[in-house]
Amino acid sequence: MSDRRTLADDPSGDCLEDRLKTAGHQLQDRAICPDDRYQVRAVVSRWIADETIDVVITSGGTGLTGRDGTPEAISPLLDKRIEGFGELFRVLSFDTIGTSTLQSRCLAGVANGTIVFVLPGSLDAVQTAWDRLIQAQLNVETRPCNLVQLMPRLKEPIDKPATP
Repeated sequence: MSDRRTLADDPSGDCLEDRLKTAGHQLQDRAICPDDRYQVRAVVSRWIADETIDVVITSGGTGLTGRDGTPEAISPLLDKRIEGFGELFRVLSFDTIGTSTLQSRCLAGVANGTIVFVLPGSLDAVQTAWDRLIQAQLNVETRPCNLVQLMPRLKEPIDKPATP
């Protein structure tokens, strides 16, 4: 999510694409979207509505400036938030950027059965998030549990009908 980047100049996006392919995942789509909450929401909505996409990872637009609105764009789309993701990311990020990590408004959640990660746009943030959090959770071999195990159940109905 950037007003300044293009697909030819997106080191954080390049890093994510390289890492996810190296881990054996398939990239279904990639886009540069301006820092506009409605355009961001439209792009991410399209991805979470696509049955072939299991995970969406965004980078950028999570800061505090007036143009940073990715969390506000995506939060209303989430059915459930994964609160621990942002908390743990900031703890890990503290090791490299110190108290500046409090400015990070990264988040994660589930929308329409799709796992969504909203990352800061810096290369360091993307590397930290993928290498130390996301990669393991998208690996079915991670124990004691991982997000991949939950994917088949993410669209279960909230209330099961009572049986007589």
